[in-house]
Amino acid sequence: MYYLLHIMHEWALAEAVLEAVKENLEGNKLEDVRGITLLFGELQDVDPDIFQSGLKEMLADYPFGEEIFTLEIEKARFRCNACDAEWGSDNYAYLSDDQREAIHFLPEAAHVHIQCPTCGSPDFVIEKGRGVTIKSIDVEVRE
Repeated sequence: MYYLLHIMHEWALAEAVLEAVKENLEGNKLEDVRGITLLFGELQDVDPDIFQSGLKEMLADYPFGEEIFTLEIEKARFRCNACDAEWGSDNYAYLSDDQREAIHFLPEAAHVHIQCPTCGSPDFVIEKGRGVTIKSIDVEVRE
């Protein structure tokens, strides 16, 4: 069941990325797209292989292929609201697969499984490492 949900999630993300690319071309045509850089938040825990598999299937109606996509991972960063400490996700190797899965589908679930390493508070802000962002769309400018 986990694998099927993971596939559906990554494929839904791939579809959303393609829709967002179309919406953000600002007068350019799909034929003009030369490169797309995506930023995957670490907490989103996107499986790049499954994502690219979904992308490949959906690109049949597009004038470009998956080779124009560059995928980057944004490391998670947290800031405690209680003591103002900042930290990264390196301290959380102890999270179980189930806990990581909960955070994958709902990054706010991190508040249930992660606490500030300085004061122990679960009241923190996720400053980086969430969601999927289109970092850039490179287009050929035609005159």
